[in-house]
Amino acid sequence: MNENATYIFTDGSSRGNPGPGGWGVVIVGEERVIELGGRETHTTNNRMELTAAVKALEQVHTHGLKIRVFTDSGYLVNGITQWIFGWQKRGWKTADKKAVLNRDLWEQLLALSVGKSIEWKQVSGHAGVAGNERCDEIATTFADGSTPSLYSGVLENYRIKNILDVPRR
Repeated sequence: MNENATYIFTDGSSRGNPGPGGWGVVIVGEERVIELGGRETHTTNNRMELTAAVKALEQVHTHGLKIRVFTDSGYLVNGITQWIFGWQKRGWKTADKKAVLNRDLWEQLLALSVGKSIEWKQVSGHAGVAGNERCDEIATTFADGSTPSLYSGVLENYRIKNILDVPRR
């Protein structure tokens, strides 16, 4: 992996759809790791997926560096790289003229993406990608009403040694 990049892993979870939900983030950059997460009492899985990406990008203030976001959410990747442009042109309506769901989060995500060099990558969920697995653990723990221990510190001391091992697609 390129050391001149920030790597972000995100995941969202809900118990019921809607139901209680959680989101998880792992950010790796400049030899540091930060884990983030949170919960909402009544939400959907897609809202939690988007919330994770928003919360992650709120933390990244590096300029000129590539950001690579890894998620198992096709909704997130397709939405931010393809669908969002049509939604904007149609006044935040889908192709079948319905209001875009989660518009508030899409607008936040778009605003946070401006001026950043972001590569959005979909990874397979529950397939052994260490960053995705850790985010899933954080998100589901919050969705279940518990609070996981979150790490913030140097990469060298992070318990997941293969955090940057991501399969190439």
